[in-house]
Amino acid sequence: MTKINAMWQQYPRLAPELTATLTLIEKNIKAHDPEVTAAIIDMIHAGGKLLRPAYCLLFAQFHETDRKKMIALAAAVETLHTATLIHDDIVDESNLRRNQPTIQARFGKDTAVYAGDYLFVVCFKLLAHYTSDLRSIQVNSNSMEKILNGEIHQMKMRYQLSMSLDDYLLQIKGKTAQLFSTACFIGAYESGNTQSFARQSEQIGMAIGTAFQIVDDILDYQQSSATLGKPVLEDVRQGVYSAPLVFALQNANPELVALLKKRTALTPAECEQIRQLVVAAGGVTAAQKLAADYTQQALTAIHKLPAGAARDDLEQLTQQLLTRKY
Repeated sequence: MTKINAMWQQYPRLAPELTATLTLIEKNIKAHDPEVTAAIIDMIHAGGKLLRPAYCLLFAQFHETDRKKMIALAAAVETLHTATLIHDDIVDESNLRRNQPTIQARFGKDTAVYAGDYLFVVCFKLLAHYTSDLRSIQVNSNSMEKILNGEIHQMKMRYQLSMSLDDYLLQIKGKTAQLFSTACFIGAYESGNTQSFARQSEQIGMAIGTAFQIVDDILDYQQSSATLGKPVLEDVRQGVYSAPLVFALQNANPELVALLKKRTALTPAECEQIRQLVVAAGGVTAAQKLAADYTQQALTAIHKLPAGAARDDLEQLTQQLLTRKY
């Protein structure tokens, strides 16, 4: 039976549509290899919160529309997100995601590339069937380009001790926030709302997605591997530096710099040492303020939207993301 994250019990108007979204994704995943099909479906069920389709559906509630169509477009958004996760795991050589073996760990990189590419096809099949015109397909194509550029920028900045906050924000706005932005735009635009409203929604999504990723990066310095479903500070070993570390490096602590120069040779004990140094340097506190600033930016814009249940749910969900613990 299709189950969604328990957090959606707080959103009774949204929960049935998210369940329908997940069911539709399952129906559309029919890869040639049954094992790969099962692995993709397992990944989709392994604790994902369905945040991007949720925002797509919420922004579609501001205008009377065909809800079946919006569920299909929300499914396209989540399918695209899952495809990017599979490719992320290949690039990062990750063995775990959400406490489950990654597809590349189970079947090898070749099969994982195929699985990710296959989900791109599923995404665009849904878009082609349900979008009202080419605009949403163009937006999704542009979104994919920006996501890939974010990945390329991340690769370029690996192990760069001089990485600035602007570099970090450019990276996450391409890699993570863009898909939130796209989800909000598609929900607003395809529900029949005005172009101006859709663009407003797109900007709100960018602020939400940026805050979301900053909080995600903060959790690396606050939670255990078991809670996060991946090794703590594995990104640091791979040379991917996030907001808490970027802020801490502004003080140029020699001990911290010396540890980071060890790169993949870092031991778990040394990773813990890095975590403590970053916290002591105020990196986590500074990152929390940055996340709060982007969240407030999103909430201020949301509050200008038409009053009603959709706006209330958007405000609640966006505030909830800032204070989440996993």
